[in-house]
Amino acid sequence: MTSARRLHYSYEDYLRALEMNDVKLEFCDGVIYAMAGGTPAHAALSAAAIRHLGNALAGRCIAYSSDLSVRIDATDLSTFPDASVICGPIETSTMDKNAATNPALVVEVTSRPTEDDDRGEKLSHYKQLPSLKAVLFVSHRTPRVTLVERTPQGWDEREFRAGETVTIAEPACTLPVDALYSGITLDQA
Repeated sequence: MTSARRLHYSYEDYLRALEMNDVKLEFCDGVIYAMAGGTPAHAALSAAAIRHLGNALAGRCIAYSSDLSVRIDATDLSTFPDASVICGPIETSTMDKNAATNPALVVEVTSRPTEDDDRGEKLSHYKQLPSLKAVLFVSHRTPRVTLVERTPQGWDEREFRAGETVTIAEPACTLPVDALYSGITLDQA
């Protein structure tokens, strides 16, 4: 009987793989993962989140697309959230000049293959970012946004559905659920 051997890569190996690849890659604790591709609904929801957050925070913060890598040094994760918001000057990792370390907000648009990981393991990584104030999960199946927000007592989770408005304490802004989903045909199941 043979056992599978798990390969471990250095962060430099990961950066070289990113340069040579058209696919977005995640790095966690020496393992490189290819990130799942998105559906048209996923792409539209990501773009809508960036547009609405960018407009709501104009002049105070900048909304970034999934092209911006976020590095969580405490857990050795580098990933590409669907959107990130940074207030003030961008801070980058000492290991990777293109990876931000100070998002105030990250957005993950769920998908069938990644939803459990996004809401579980990846969320626990995000919570280790000292700058992070909120995480938004945008459902790919139904008009529903989950806000996970840092409070003085810990992390609080609330859900918002069609007809409701997400109110984020920091960075202070609102996001109407109906506006976010307007004109987008959602994925089935």
